[in-house]
Amino acid sequence: MEIAPAPAAPPDLQTVTTLDELREVVPEPHPSLWEKDIGRIDESARTFVEASPFVLLATSGPDGTCDVTPRGDPAGSVLVLDEHTLVIADRRGNRRLDAFRNILDNPHVGLLFVIPGRSDTVRVNGTAQLVREAPFFDRLTVQGVRPVLALVVTVEELFLHCAKAFLRAGLWEPGSWPDPASVPSVGEMAKAMKNLDVAAEDIDAALAHDAEHNRY
Repeated sequence: MEIAPAPAAPPDLQTVTTLDELREVVPEPHPSLWEKDIGRIDESARTFVEASPFVLLATSGPDGTCDVTPRGDPAGSVLVLDEHTLVIADRRGNRRLDAFRNILDNPHVGLLFVIPGRSDTVRVNGTAQLVREAPFFDRLTVQGVRPVLALVVTVEELFLHCAKAFLRAGLWEPGSWPDPASVPSVGEMAKAMKNLDVAAEDIDAALAHDAEHNRY
């Protein structure tokens, strides 16, 4: 699939189109920051990954389109098989399989591991393959449910990401969180986006029931 060219920018936008132009705005980092990738899962990274209950999975399709999907499980559910191999179980979802369809065409993935209350994160880049059966599948069982698919990631890059983004967002500070009533619910958003002829409250109730009873 050919990617359509980006539309021309409005005349009042000063765009950046080359690396040289980019470095005019943001100078080169200290050499130590280029060297922070350790290329493997050391013991400290293993401890961090095993304590993380939440990871963001980034993939890209053959046409260059991108997708980021959240993955969550009890801490310890991501398996560290060795210094270069992670395993993430697939859990019940909407069955679109956006990330997995991308991986079938382009195995390169990015992972961002998050620990609640911690503002620093661990970033992993590598390649992934889908597995439908392996000796470690029993270890991926949660609440009595054994997954039918897992993602096996070969780690090529691993490094820490600083806390500034989380601190600027006040992510773990309840005082910075918006009033829930000021943000539309999922039901309200779905009704508006899809012009559904059903009450938003009913959509919210159905989604809450599904999340509670079909989590695994």
